[in-house]
Amino acid sequence: MQNLKIAFLAVLVLSFLAFTASASYTVQNLNVTMALKTNTSAQVSEVLKILVSNASVNQYSTNRLALNLTLSNWQTLIGPMLVQHIINSNESLYGFRLFPGPISTQAGQSTAYIIMTYTVPNVTFVNETSPRQFLYRFNPKVLNFNHGVSGAVLTGNATLTITVPQGATIESAYPLPDTPLYASLSDYKNVSSVSWLYGEPLSKFSFTFIVQQSIQAEVASFFRSVYDIFGLFSYVIIAAAVLLFIIYTYYRASK
Repeated sequence: MQNLKIAFLAVLVLSFLAFTASASYTVQNLNVTMALKTNTSAQVSEVLKILVSNASVNQYSTNRLALNLTLSNWQTLIGPMLVQHIINSNESLYGFRLFPGPISTQAGQSTAYIIMTYTVPNVTFVNETSPRQFLYRFNPKVLNFNHGVSGAVLTGNATLTITVPQGATIESAYPLPDTPLYASLSDYKNVSSVSWLYGEPLSKFSFTFIVQQSIQAEVASFFRSVYDIFGLFSYVIIAAAVLLFIIYTYYRASK
């Protein structure tokens, strides 16, 4: 029985490799979007649009329904642009999902979208610059794009987008974003998302934003830190503090 299972898996792998050898796909564009979080992580979404040759339509549809195909299998099929472009070499990403989309045919051309989503921890560094004000600085080492003579660079059909947390203010960005067009070093008011288009050099990439923490969030953060230190015993400490406050207030009122 074990030998039959091994033989069956071998047939599947050989079939996949045979399909791959005759496949024809052209990457039309790549969109990488990073939604930066206040916990220094980033929710990443990558959308790869591919042109599928007429001879490969059936093969793509078959592979799309094969639930056992991994990212590595699809990379062999599509090519080197199907790769995670945001990677922290010191941390493991999590929540990875791969969605090969259905084929759409218009005017004799067949296209499909392959979507990857995942979360990368520690893509920013954070410092408290004043009471309740935090400066976040992006770590450019997590960028995993092609390398040219001067370093990392967006390929000819790639777009990189960064979105900051709600209420955050972008402080600086280099190189200057291509969109929105009016964005400059001193004009990020009401801008929560910026993009760099294909061809932009990333070797000296930098990006910072500021988060102004509310008093309520500061209080909540304090109690979370107390819980992290004392665990369930923190509830006893809080209850004792509240009780002492009530006793003190009652004592002052009775005098």
